[in-house]
Amino acid sequence: MSAESEGKPLIGLVCGFDAQNDWYYLPAEYSQAIAAAGGVAVLIPLIPTMAPELASRLEGFVLSGCPVDVDPVRYGQGWHPEVKAICSERDETDFAILEGAFREKKPVLGICFGVQSLNVFLGGTLIQHIPEALPSALEHQDRQARHAVLPESGSRISDWAGAAREIVVNSSHHQSIQNLGRGLKVTARSPDGVIEAVEGNFPEHFVLGVQWHPERIWEQEKVSRRIFAELIRAALECRHAATENGDRALKSEIGNITQ
Repeated sequence: MSAESEGKPLIGLVCGFDAQNDWYYLPAEYSQAIAAAGGVAVLIPLIPTMAPELASRLEGFVLSGCPVDVDPVRYGQGWHPEVKAICSERDETDFAILEGAFREKKPVLGICFGVQSLNVFLGGTLIQHIPEALPSALEHQDRQARHAVLPESGSRISDWAGAAREIVVNSSHHQSIQNLGRGLKVTARSPDGVIEAVEGNFPEHFVLGVQWHPERIWEQEKVSRRIFAELIRAALECRHAATENGDRALKSEIGNITQ
């Protein structure tokens, strides 16, 4: 295997957009978590026409958190009064990245807004405002909030948690998954029933989404740390599979020429 193929995988991180200052941005924690796990972070600007090219060149993707909501029109609902802002460029960029990632089976990690975007991309819907839909829900919106997450037996989250029956995570969202998108399964919930993690039922394709922010707590919480490590592992496996397929195709082409 070449030195190049052994290099760190390039992981695309979708940015947010600050309309007031007219800039793309991403908190440093995302890139730091990717670097610590063995990847190279590449920030993806919210330019939808660029997304297909980036999706073809990068080796894994993080749909980051974002202080806006997915446009409810995308999942067939009207606006709830608590939906204060959307960013169409973010929605379009996420969807373009996901189209490429699913086509080439490149690993995907959705975080907070990102798991919601992933779910809508796959045809699912969202709870537009948790406090109204679930009046007895825990505090999910306060960034300082912490609550338990209960992994589903047999899930990746459960395996990574080991003997622990629950993990404690942070929380910073007022929406969550309602109806699951195609190919997704619930793998963790908070005690109030809010969906906190999903995995994809896609052969040989790593697809994971979490409602909390693992990039903020990976140094203290082992499951959050493992999430990034597994994303990097999946990116390397995807690269190796693509290299092997390319080698076989080249040998076949050479064979046809020399016959």
